[in-house]
Amino acid sequence: MVESLSSSRYVFFMISICLFAALYQPVLSRPAKFEDDFRITWSDAHITQIDGGRAIQLKLDPSSGCGFASKKQYLFGHVSMKIKLLPGDSAGTVAAFYMNSDTDSVRDELDFEFLGNRSGQPYTVQTNVFAHGKGDREQRVNLWFDPSRDFHEYAISWNHLRIVFYVDKVPIRVYKNNEARKVPYPRFQPMSIYSTLWEADDWATRGGIEKINWSGAPFYAYYKDFDIEGCPVPGPANCPANPMNWWEGSAYHTLSPAEARGYRWVRVNHMVYDYCTDKSRFHVPPPECSAGI
Repeated sequence: MVESLSSSRYVFFMISICLFAALYQPVLSRPAKFEDDFRITWSDAHITQIDGGRAIQLKLDPSSGCGFASKKQYLFGHVSMKIKLLPGDSAGTVAAFYMNSDTDSVRDELDFEFLGNRSGQPYTVQTNVFAHGKGDREQRVNLWFDPSRDFHEYAISWNHLRIVFYVDKVPIRVYKNNEARKVPYPRFQPMSIYSTLWEADDWATRGGIEKINWSGAPFYAYYKDFDIEGCPVPGPANCPANPMNWWEGSAYHTLSPAEARGYRWVRVNHMVYDYCTDKSRFHVPPPECSAGI
């Protein structure tokens, strides 16, 4: 439920997006238990399975944060999970949901980073794209709801033509394959799916001005409805190039009219930073910035 906006325009495009999803999504969601697809990567004592393993709790306290990762790597597909973020004063914390190729100098990575806040301020989500080791492609959006009051779905869709970041099925970022313009695009390396909860008060909130208030610890985030649909690696060798994979279908080559309206609404009303317009970093905008949606 949107708490800061109740306009008929918002209601209209949200209904349109839900109808689009119902009509054109060819594969039903199949949320799994945590242990089906994921493993704990650090600080086992800070991750607790709940609801019979269908959900988990992540904990951050002065001793440690924690993280988990998929058991397999994937090359193209669609991944999503529902997350309920840290309530109240969460300044200096970061909860991340991302894909990473586990390579160093040439890593590919697709990031959701939820930047904690002082109480009463909007929650900011930062997205970033690394391709062949090249990053510095940050965008930040203030969420239009309180993500600590309930679960919301965050998804990454990745095919040969584009990467789309979704919040509750509303696209907040589109990163196109612009290899024709000599822009690197992640299409060769499989990636694992990760999530972490950790301290980052040197940069996370207002550039590091706002620090963690440890008197509010421990901090908790909750995850459920883990859904991975993609080509596992190792797996069938022909899967990543198969044009019959549903995420490669024509409906996923461009945004639908309803999605495009939602995307523009987010960009106009809730975007707070875009590397494409940061002239202090890029005197000439990078070539992909003129690609549009």
